[in-house]
Amino acid sequence: MYTVESQSGKWGIWSQPKWCPHHGYLVRFSLRVQPPQHGFLHDNLAATNARFTCSGGETLEPPGPDWGEWGVWSQSCTKSICGIETRQEAPRGMGKDDTALNDVRFFCCNH
Repeated sequence: MYTVESQSGKWGIWSQPKWCPHHGYLVRFSLRVQPPQHGFLHDNLAATNARFTCSGGETLEPPGPDWGEWGVWSQSCTKSICGIETRQEAPRGMGKDDTALNDVRFFCCNH
């Protein structure tokens, strides 16, 4: 088993790992995103969660807040997901609203 990580920021905590049953693997994903919040007292979060479909058809959805809406499912990989790329906002400094994770790309294995 392998762990893939693009970059870790300073906000949030790690959840417990979730595994595909029967030695399955990840084949597609959907990202939960909160739309931009406007106004002085609103906190922009951007991406708030990700869920995955396993090769056996099971859905892995980690615990997390219900903030935002699930996006459409990605196309399924023929083999499996084997790479990740994230778009993260760097800390903006005192008094600025940080969003942290803004988008993610997963890459399919070719072999």
